[in-house]
Amino acid sequence: MTRISRTGFATASAVAALSLVFTTGCTTKNYVRSQTEPVIQKTNELDDATAANNRAIHDVDARAQAGIQQAQNSANQAQQNAQNATQAANTAQNTAQDAVNRADSLAGVIANLDNYKQVGDVSVTFGFNKSNLTKSAQDQLDQFGTQLASTRNYILEVTGGTDSVGSKEYNYALSDRRAMSVVQYLASKYNVPAHKFYLVGLGKDVEIDSNKTAAGRAKNRHVEVQLLSNSDNGAPPAQSDASPSGGAPSGR
Repeated sequence: MTRISRTGFATASAVAALSLVFTTGCTTKNYVRSQTEPVIQKTNELDDATAANNRAIHDVDARAQAGIQQAQNSANQAQQNAQNATQAANTAQNTAQDAVNRADSLAGVIANLDNYKQVGDVSVTFGFNKSNLTKSAQDQLDQFGTQLASTRNYILEVTGGTDSVGSKEYNYALSDRRAMSVVQYLASKYNVPAHKFYLVGLGKDVEIDSNKTAAGRAKNRHVEVQLLSNSDNGAPPAQSDASPSGGAPSGR
């Protein structure tokens, strides 16, 4: 029978215990590693996905901001173009108004006026306190305008009127607006140069009918255009329909 000394037994026991601890420790580390590695991998994948989403969001936001800026720039350019067009139109209109001849009578501004003969005329009426052309007035001006292309050496005498309602100063401005509505219509549609127009006696409140009746006041809210030519080859005399357009409400 083999006898083991106490010292040898203690040493063996220590070695066995140490081996057990070492084996247990390795097993625990392997277990922890096997459990944590998938979590770490998943966390890394989530981080990558989050970063990719952030980049995508940033890219979409950048494109959206660029699109918004481009749209804003286009809108600003369109607005600027519209403002330029409006300014150009206003400038042209003001130039046309400035170029139109204004006088109390043709005799004071037209040399050899006796050589001019009336070859056409038209008279259009306006609504109460209005200066815009009605459809009926435009039709009448169109009938009149067809003569202009075939008439040589002509001028257009334009006289505007109002009824007796309101102050003289207000009616003067109103009659001027009415006359300019006719001038601008004929100038733009029939290419009539501004210098051929002569605005005569505007705002003088010359009655063509009595202001005591609604029908008379309606007739006085008018603009008359006379086509005068000093050429023997001018168009033959033509009378356009000068009957008042619209109804006959009271007022200027």
